[in-house]
Amino acid sequence: QVQLVESGGGLVQAGGSLRLSCAASGRTFSRYAMGWFRQAPGKERELVAAISGSGSVTYHVDSVKGRFTISRDNAKNTVYLQMNSLKPEDTAVYYCAASSGSSLPVTIGRADYWGQGTQVTVSS
Repeated sequence: QVQLVESGGGLVQAGGSLRLSCAASGRTFSRYAMGWFRQAPGKERELVAAISGSGSVTYHVDSVKGRFTISRDNAKNTVYLQMNSLKPEDTAVYYCAASSGSSLPVTIGRADYWGQGTQVTVSS
């Protein structure tokens, strides 16, 4: 079992920055690829970024490339999402997910564990 706890969400003005963290329980964190997803009101949950178990391979959806960066610290059992140049359309609940098997891709169907979500609101 893996428990995931997100933190770092909040209200920020357009152009601002936030860093989300997702702390995982357990001693096998590096065996999981990790992903950050988001879900805006009335929209489907979508993948934002993913990272392999070792951290050597990352993926970012086109809409956040150059603005968001996913990273992980396996010694701290934590994955991060640094979000810069935020836009109102980034407003959503952000979830982290763990996928057993340390390689990408991370998809909704392949995610084994989910966090409870953290709200990010970007005002214009």
